[in-house]
Amino acid sequence: MNDELFDTGLAVRREVLGAEFVDKALAGADDFTRPLQRLVTEYCWGAVWGREDLPRKTRSMLNLAMLAILNRPNEFKTHIRGALRNGVTRVEIREVLLQVAIYGGVPAAVDSFRLAREAFAEHDRQAGTQP
Repeated sequence: MNDELFDTGLAVRREVLGAEFVDKALAGADDFTRPLQRLVTEYCWGAVWGREDLPRKTRSMLNLAMLAILNRPNEFKTHIRGALRNGVTRVEIREVLLQVAIYGGVPAAVDSFRLAREAFAEHDRQAGTQP
């Protein structure tokens, strides 16, 4: 494993998803899941998200489209929160999900719109704001 990539990944992961979320995930890891947490932090967040050739906002929008099409609701909602932190607007998220409807299927988009609204509501509650 690469400690430099892990450190980069940990910093990026905390910036995108929030330190509280990441720290909770790492603290909840056990002997079985700890290697996965390390792999995700090092390679997803360090080796890929840590690259500067695409802005984080673009990476967030790509992730939303892929996770919607792959039907990964937990990761999708996590990345909705990350997208909002990366400056993706609700209008832009809507447009990504409309694109999903055409290229990934209407059922994927319908589910994703519902999940996005849930994530928006949770985000607003935590931030103490209204949309």
